[in-house]
Amino acid sequence: MRVRSLLAFLFLCCCLATTAQAQNGDDALKKKVDQLFATWDKPESPGAAIAVIKDGAVVYKRGYGSANLEYNIPITPQTVFHVASVSKQFTAFAIVLLANQGKLSLDDDIRKHLPEVPDFGKKITIRHLIHHTSGMRDQWTLLGMAGWRLDDVITKEHILKMVRYQKELNFDPGAEYLYSNTGYTLLAVIVERVTGQSFRDYAEANIFKPLGMTNTHFHDDHEEIVKNRAYSYVSAGANRGFKAAPLNYANVGATSLFTTAEDLARWVINFDEKKIGGADAIKQMQQVGVLNSGKQLTYAFGLTTGPYRGLNTVGHAGGDAAYRSFAVWFPDQRFGVVVLSNFNLLGPQQLATKIADVYLADKLVTEPPKPTVAERTAVKVDPAILESYAGRYLLDGRTLVIVTKEGDKLMGQPGGSPKAEMIPQSNNTFFVKEANSEVTFERDEKGNVVRFAMKNDTQSQTAKRLSAPAAAAQLVQFAGDYYSPELGTSYSLVVKDGKLVAQHRRHDDISLSELDGDLFSGNRWFFQTVQFTRDSEKRITGFRLTSGRVRNLRFDRQSKAE
Repeated sequence: MRVRSLLAFLFLCCCLATTAQAQNGDDALKKKVDQLFATWDKPESPGAAIAVIKDGAVVYKRGYGSANLEYNIPITPQTVFHVASVSKQFTAFAIVLLANQGKLSLDDDIRKHLPEVPDFGKKITIRHLIHHTSGMRDQWTLLGMAGWRLDDVITKEHILKMVRYQKELNFDPGAEYLYSNTGYTLLAVIVERVTGQSFRDYAEANIFKPLGMTNTHFHDDHEEIVKNRAYSYVSAGANRGFKAAPLNYANVGATSLFTTAEDLARWVINFDEKKIGGADAIKQMQQVGVLNSGKQLTYAFGLTTGPYRGLNTVGHAGGDAAYRSFAVWFPDQRFGVVVLSNFNLLGPQQLATKIADVYLADKLVTEPPKPTVAERTAVKVDPAILESYAGRYLLDGRTLVIVTKEGDKLMGQPGGSPKAEMIPQSNNTFFVKEANSEVTFERDEKGNVVRFAMKNDTQSQTAKRLSAPAAAAQLVQFAGDYYSPELGTSYSLVVKDGKLVAQHRRHDDISLSELDGDLFSGNRWFFQTVQFTRDSEKRITGFRLTSGRVRNLRFDRQSKAE
């Protein structure tokens, strides 16, 4: 009996020692995670909430910083965040559920459900919207072009009205991938049309409630009071603290999911447990898109797929106002990370991968060191030759590169980036360390510098030399009023202080810099590239505006009588 008691005692001691050892290991991991967020772990700073998931359970959750800086309300794992484009996977999942129930087909023409969408002469399917291959222009860029601020109240109805007036697509459906928030807004409306419910109510009944996501909803009313909400902040500048970044969205599908790190962890766990949707739906969610050419994308159903240090991942990032979010799942390791932030400079995606580095250290492939760029010895070049290269160049038809001679050095500055030294390797070939590229200037038969070629290990580009910018007297030909029938808005172009300026009644002046003849670049995110158009008699008839996710939007020049 005594022997048996002794053995039992020894076994208990071993168990307690093992438990203590495991606890010490867990505590060490948590401390490493806390160190990642130390910069924001104080009441006077915005911050983040995190959840770490392993083998179907949350193994760590924590909040850092403040949800509301005016009242010093701390962030906790129960704090509610706007998670922006992390919303898209829920919209795609709703579509998958309905498709699996036979209530719609992924290959339906969207006009079957959305007859108000213009007929562009090309079939756009639900699948195209899901994979961002529809060619539909992006709602946020269009709203910016039309004079809206992104902190205006923006409703689903505002976006649908804008869609009704679209005249052209960015490209033929299925031809390219170009991220389009408009597509996901339309997907949410399709769910409403098919089910007869608001998208918010459908998601609540079929996703959030079954998963126990009790602090989650699609925010379709900008005036609604939300308990425990985090407000978003941007830096006010050096030593000036923070400024509020307000958001008044009342549109859902592409964005506007309100959730917590704790709730979002329940959703990530469903990728493993498949409690709702089942294995077929979870598999469908990870199916990537395919272009007409047969090229496979990395974008699946509201999720981006791809490797991280040798491991498979699925996830999505989000950013609106100063909210930043990221949720990622490592399916083979049954591991996931959620990082939700209310500060635009925090970087949830980078921090989530660093958390993965902590917990999956023994499974991750060691990244090979980045190849070092060998130092180049400069050869001596006649200063007159260096001076001949100074000027303006248009790289691949879109990026302005300014080359200057400063002392005995040649410097290059692409697209407003910092200047980089061009180290001479011969009279006409230079090395740019920052880009690990060689630049070779070329001359015509008269000896004039006309272009340069730029190449590195992965790509080769050419840049055409541009003439000097037009004088103010020449810029006058572009002045006038221009109207977009697609947006129902006008810009007045004027010459101001020797520069061409675009003016809109709701925006500050937009400065336009001449690139090449009738091609100009603007200095606002929604007003980037302006290509003026002319008729057969060389008279200016309008311009085409391209900015990021909107291409070649037509503006017509108005006659004085108009």
